[in-house]
Amino acid sequence: MLHTNMNFAGPLLSLNETDNVLIAREALAAGQRVRVGETTVELPKEIIPGHKVAARRIARGEPIRKCNAIIGRAARDIEPGEHVHSHNVELVDFERDPGFGLDVRPVNYIPESERATFSGIVRSDGRVATRNFIGILASVNCSATVIKHIAAWFTPERLAAYPNVDGVVAFAQTSGCGMSSPSEHFDVLRRTLAGYARHPNLAGVLVVGLGCERNQVAGLLETQGLQAGETLHSLVMQEVGGTRATIEAGIAAIRQMLPAANDIARREVPASHLKIGLECGGSDGFSGISANPALGAAMDLLVRHGGTAILSETPEIHGVEYLLTRRAITPEVGQKLLDRLAWWERYTHGHNGQFNGVVSPGNQQGGLANIFEKSLGSAMKGGTTPLQAVYEYAEAIDRTGFVFMDSPGYDPVAVTGQIASGANLICFTTGRGSMFGSKPVPTLKLATNTPIYERLAEDMDINCGLIIDGERTIEEMGQEIFKHILRAASGERTKSELLGLGDNEFVPWHMGIVS
Repeated sequence: MLHTNMNFAGPLLSLNETDNVLIAREALAAGQRVRVGETTVELPKEIIPGHKVAARRIARGEPIRKCNAIIGRAARDIEPGEHVHSHNVELVDFERDPGFGLDVRPVNYIPESERATFSGIVRSDGRVATRNFIGILASVNCSATVIKHIAAWFTPERLAAYPNVDGVVAFAQTSGCGMSSPSEHFDVLRRTLAGYARHPNLAGVLVVGLGCERNQVAGLLETQGLQAGETLHSLVMQEVGGTRATIEAGIAAIRQMLPAANDIARREVPASHLKIGLECGGSDGFSGISANPALGAAMDLLVRHGGTAILSETPEIHGVEYLLTRRAITPEVGQKLLDRLAWWERYTHGHNGQFNGVVSPGNQQGGLANIFEKSLGSAMKGGTTPLQAVYEYAEAIDRTGFVFMDSPGYDPVAVTGQIASGANLICFTTGRGSMFGSKPVPTLKLATNTPIYERLAEDMDINCGLIIDGERTIEEMGQEIFKHILRAASGERTKSELLGLGDNEFVPWHMGIVS
């Protein structure tokens, strides 16, 4: 990991001996005297937790180093103890050697007989689920209201006779027509819908279309290799007889699927069946110090047990992509990652987006000056094992180990793609307090700092702020996260599930022109 030299002594964190900034672990008052390097200085202004101060004098134009990585350059001379942030840090791109494969190290796999297990649901074809839903997919926005009404009919009272079914969930979406077809956007939408339709966490699926849309139901099923049967039904509103008739037919179809969906039992299966989607939202200056590296340590454990870790959010590796290409198992894998970044550069050209340096107000308030600094923390979620493969958005993941799936950084879009690609559990780190859940896959939320965990205890599952508090090491926290993952995969409800979140977080990536 990038910051093995962390020093937690005092109110300022030293992450690496090569850094020229320190991180405030607590609120520091203007005029407070603190130890900075070899001297004691009086802070010229208040410093918010998670923000940076200069560890020494930094000359104008000198690189700003955090975790021994460049996150920008000084826009002017910066004195020791001075606040270092977007007001005096310039984002300047610089040449980065991809160093394909230079940091690849063999994985110390756990012997199969000693690997961790969880209580999973094994489908008839061998796929393993962590939850047991029936899903309703809209081929187009025009059938979104209908599928919501169908799902709403299945109240807890009506599902009481089916205790092994976690629910009936509608995956409404706002595309499917008014779009170019064929196009990349069209292909991505169909791939996403198909990924959900074949997801092991859905015991049964109903696809509902309007009838005149570009994304025709019959074409969707045919092109994606989906076949109608006992667990996959489809309805077209214009053929069935309209809104009310389709709602009634949809309810009947799902009632027909419920008995078989309920006829399941969990049993112990190897952790190698886990595919974990890694997400961060509402990141702060502690994200790359606590929750993200701790999650990375948990993913290293998962990979050693034969499982799969899925890093995404391509704009949020911009600037530190070399940390991943150096772990690519072949130059081709590393180059594919660079190709996706080049695509993003073209896609966002001329726009004031995150890829071009502008992070959200919450990120800035939390201590992140720009996208390079945010990316530095974001990439840590992937741990340290070799990068086995790079996938496009919602592409089915067929390799185990650490992989990358291309996606935007926007949380619901990224997670939707991960689930479509096969993720059966999501781990979501947050420093500002993202309120997020997902269906049909459970989400575990990891707080980067203790104040957020305590303030939002009803939403947060794991307090990684214990690292900042000096009560846990990154490795110890990684062990705790891994154990929590096994419990959640076995059916233990996450905080977002207890709150009923996840019905509105299905957001396929809109890529193209709407006409």
